[in-house]
Amino acid sequence: MIDRKPAPQTALILSPQHPGTDANRAQARLEEAIGLAQALDLITAEARIEPLRRVEAGGFFGSGKIEQIAERVGELEVTVVIVDAALSPIQQRNLEKKLNAKVIDRTGLILEIFGLRAQTREGRLQVELARLAYERSRLVRTWTHLERQRGGRGFLAGPGETQIETDRRLLADKMAKLRRELDEVKRTRKLHRKKRLAAPWPTVALVGYTNAGKSTLFNLLSNAQVLAKDMPFATLDPTVRGVKLPSGRRVLMSDTVGFITDLPTELIAAFRATLEEVIEADVLIHVRDMADPDHEGRKADVEQVLAALGAGAEADQHVIEAWNKADQLLADDCEELVWRAKLPKSQDAPVCIVTSAVTGQGIDALLDQVELALSADDVALQLEFGPADAEALAFVHRHGAILSEQTDATTGRVSVHARLSVADAGRLRQRYGALNGLEAPAE
Repeated sequence: MIDRKPAPQTALILSPQHPGTDANRAQARLEEAIGLAQALDLITAEARIEPLRRVEAGGFFGSGKIEQIAERVGELEVTVVIVDAALSPIQQRNLEKKLNAKVIDRTGLILEIFGLRAQTREGRLQVELARLAYERSRLVRTWTHLERQRGGRGFLAGPGETQIETDRRLLADKMAKLRRELDEVKRTRKLHRKKRLAAPWPTVALVGYTNAGKSTLFNLLSNAQVLAKDMPFATLDPTVRGVKLPSGRRVLMSDTVGFITDLPTELIAAFRATLEEVIEADVLIHVRDMADPDHEGRKADVEQVLAALGAGAEADQHVIEAWNKADQLLADDCEELVWRAKLPKSQDAPVCIVTSAVTGQGIDALLDQVELALSADDVALQLEFGPADAEALAFVHRHGAILSEQTDATTGRVSVHARLSVADAGRLRQRYGALNGLEAPAE
């Protein structure tokens, strides 16, 4: 028996452009919708921006526009119509009837991708919970008949409940079960996070718009093998790895789910737990795709999500911008970008480093900036270690930045000039005392 794969489906992609929307922004949204469709292995037969004066309650588009779209659906023989906007259940049902094709809105499209990409148990549970919340509001599309299920036995039985009510109750039961399972997984994640905090290493989180190159950069910095593809939402589950900075100090670096414009509300609630790495990070590296014509719009989208999470510069976190994908720019454009990154900025503005996760450009400078951000509140100490203080010396090497180190060949004593965080300096004193009075503040 031959195992045949189902034939790929063809799609017509419509990106509504509301009055006053910038043309570049509209084009960027269209290209993003094409990328989302490709992530589901859909073949794009046609993709176009659809000017929209106002949203019609019954079918989103006006009747005349729907007729034009229906003609195009027939000409192209597409099986799926993607509308890059949030559709109400009624709008989606009416469009499917009039276009005689499957209609998927932006929320449904992103949910499908999340369902394919989630790998961990927590990720799968969160996606399933979001999917059920989305479907619950659309039960009317499935059950157009409203006959009641007879309650009790015999001819005198009561009217019972409608099929929709039955399905809603079943969905509610499923969602309650998923929430219980998710709570258990979250408790486990919390224990893992406590263990990491007890390490204790500073934490750095990569954030940014989806497909900005976060995972490629993460793999380069940490020697990890996280899936890194030129597609939206290649990473859904957070990954944490230890990374050594130029000074020798180690940090915990996490790769996080990419942000996107108009992320469905169901997914914002469901994935808030996976973004806890961002909220708790000491330093955020905002990875930006500078080859994207709408990179300023993407930056605003990311900052909006960070603000909603209570993270970012407004939450007094150190933010560094990695102006990524320099390898995709022309030489002159790249030089101009480097010049712009070096321009004087306001005190609150983030430091900007031009990078390429493919060629390695700017990576050393980026790590230097992470080091500076982490050492902003460090204390400098002049320490001396005797032969019996090897464990304390190892602690300083693991957690601090060694500025200089000298060993007396006669006595075997080691003099170290190091920078430690206030917390690590306290741990050093707590665990090893004052090193027999040999600790002294550095000038």
